[in-house]
Amino acid sequence: MANRTKKKRHLLPKLIAAAVVLGLVIVAAWYLLAGRLPDTVPSPVPEPGPGEQTSQPADCADVSVIAIPGTWESSATDDPYNPSANPLSLMLNVTRPLQEQFEPGRASVYTVPYVAQFSNPIAFPPDGQQSYNNSRTAGAAAAKAELTRVSEHCPLTSYILTGFSQGAVIAGDIASEIGAGNGPVSADKVLGVTLIADGRRDGTSGQDVGPPVDGVGAEVALGGLDFPGVTMTGARAGGFGSLDSVVNQICAPGDLICTAPSEGLSLRNIPQSIGILVGAAGNPVHASYNTFVVDDSGTTTTQWTTQWAAGLIEQAPSIPHS
Repeated sequence: MANRTKKKRHLLPKLIAAAVVLGLVIVAAWYLLAGRLPDTVPSPVPEPGPGEQTSQPADCADVSVIAIPGTWESSATDDPYNPSANPLSLMLNVTRPLQEQFEPGRASVYTVPYVAQFSNPIAFPPDGQQSYNNSRTAGAAAAKAELTRVSEHCPLTSYILTGFSQGAVIAGDIASEIGAGNGPVSADKVLGVTLIADGRRDGTSGQDVGPPVDGVGAEVALGGLDFPGVTMTGARAGGFGSLDSVVNQICAPGDLICTAPSEGLSLRNIPQSIGILVGAAGNPVHASYNTFVVDDSGTTTTQWTTQWAAGLIEQAPSIPHS
């Protein structure tokens, strides 16, 4: 009996050690599968050819509109010129009117197709979605690939960027890189940027459109949080740089994504904060931008964004085709 007890005592530390190792392996695998946000890699701006170009290929538009949908409003296999993954996608209320108003040669309207998901990392059983980190990385890569493709083929084309929710974070990040001279196109080619419900809104960068709001974006409020698949990157270093004067921020009062309250979202209570963050994407206020009024004329967010983009397109120069 004494020998058996002694064996159990010797076995217990080994079992504890094995459990600790197994736990570390599980956490490591969790982080690996959920994805990490890559370090920002400067995008090389294409070098101008010999001499000053005055024309470009016939299939180039004068202006390229890059629209990035929000969480659950896109798909990696969606048609960028006729998206149908989510018929209720907010950005369709901007892109479709622009496509109806302008010929493709005047304005090419490209809706970035990407996974657009936000898995709840503490859900059990797992919800089967891609993590925010993986989704955001894929969206940024797809948007930059299109910007690079167009800039290499159409060196005189100008750009308009716009995005909603997760798409606003992606568009804002790209605008920040361009404004710092590290983006896929040069800053002088960007006519304007409008971000709707930007999770990295810092309250000072860009121009606010609509009623004033307090607070900052959820990613700024939770800056430093690094949970499997959910990395909150804080405010954008340097804001939007040289693009600051042409960036618009639209945020509805009470939208936890872009105007996070001090209570609730806190690094001191990560599980609760993650739950609030995941649920905020489905919050009624966050889903209200098609009716959220931004001026005294009763103009809604999507109407304002459409009119703003149309005005920039109308003022852009017409480029001769070779």
